[in-house]
Amino acid sequence: MSRLRWGMVGGGEGSQIGFTHRAAAELDREFELVAGAFDIDPGRSRSFGNSLGLDFEHVYGDWQSMLAAESECANRLDLVTIATPNNSHFEICRAFLQAGFHVLCEKPLTITRESAQELHAVAVTGEQICAVNFGYTGYPLVRQMRAMVINGELGKVRLVKTEFAAGFLADAQSDTNPRVRWRFDPELAGPSCVMADMGSHAMHLACFTTGQQIKRLSADFANGVQGRQLEDDASVVFRMEGGTIGRLWVSGIALGKTHGLSIQIFGEQGGLCWNQEHPDQLLWTPLNGSSQILERGTVSLAPEAQTANRLAVGHPEGMVLAFANIYRDLAASIRTSGDGSTISPRQHLFPSVVDGRHMVDVVCIAAQSSKAGSQWLDVPTQEDWV
Repeated sequence: MSRLRWGMVGGGEGSQIGFTHRAAAELDREFELVAGAFDIDPGRSRSFGNSLGLDFEHVYGDWQSMLAAESECANRLDLVTIATPNNSHFEICRAFLQAGFHVLCEKPLTITRESAQELHAVAVTGEQICAVNFGYTGYPLVRQMRAMVINGELGKVRLVKTEFAAGFLADAQSDTNPRVRWRFDPELAGPSCVMADMGSHAMHLACFTTGQQIKRLSADFANGVQGRQLEDDASVVFRMEGGTIGRLWVSGIALGKTHGLSIQIFGEQGGLCWNQEHPDQLLWTPLNGSSQILERGTVSLAPEAQTANRLAVGHPEGMVLAFANIYRDLAASIRTSGDGSTISPRQHLFPSVVDGRHMVDVVCIAAQSSKAGSQWLDVPTQEDWV
């Protein structure tokens, strides 16, 4: 089977996420990186593409040149990954979707609700895949959580508590660093810093694992470092479609926290707890029973988790392999979209434009709520969309 042709916009030298995408996409030999516009500086873009060994004719100084040239190629790209600053996602995504390319966009999908709605419409109208990289959903035991909820093992889900807390924004002096400064610039980051950057991941995990969208919320954005235009700490309480109670804490000033993404789900018949820093173990506590540790790679797990597993039990898996599961799911969908065959639901777990649009709604409405004194506000779910 020939490998799918893959291109990148962004993700060049110094990118926090570019290497992870390249390592993940090519891990299963489903994709081959053949084109890219890797940097806003044309010279750096071409230099980086050449360092990767790409054909010089398919390394571009800007994404517009890449789009124009690759649209005319007889052997077109099967997927384009967009890993650029937040404020550029909309324009680049829309252009590649309208030209008929499948797209994987880094989160957030866009920085405004209106542009997220438009991208959703473009993707649906053109029947192109528009995926959004909430990459933590690729972890096997996150998919195990989802399977256990869907299979009814927890009964009705009563409460979800999730957090994403780290200390990488705790140093006020770092605000002069361009890699930090943009996060607090509304023109580049949108209406939120840590809620958009980290909280959207945690909120999406709540939606992914429970199978519910968020219906209402009340948010409190705060600044531990004074003078920043956008928040470096936030708390959100929310309610989900099925009546599930939700709690979120997200922070960039939590010194001592390294990459503190975690989620707990509490149902009528049991509770689950997963921590991304220890991703190969899932704590399961059945009603009136003893807590158990479910290990990634064991035969008792759900098929969704088994399919996502790659290494033997006891050998740590990590973020690159989680991302690789997203790319493998995308490859399966791209191949079936071309030959008209059907795809197993277990291979269709990558976050879609629907997830991306919903999280843009959540982030923007949370920012609005905080400005209104933590007022409770409604969040439109998919059935409300036009």
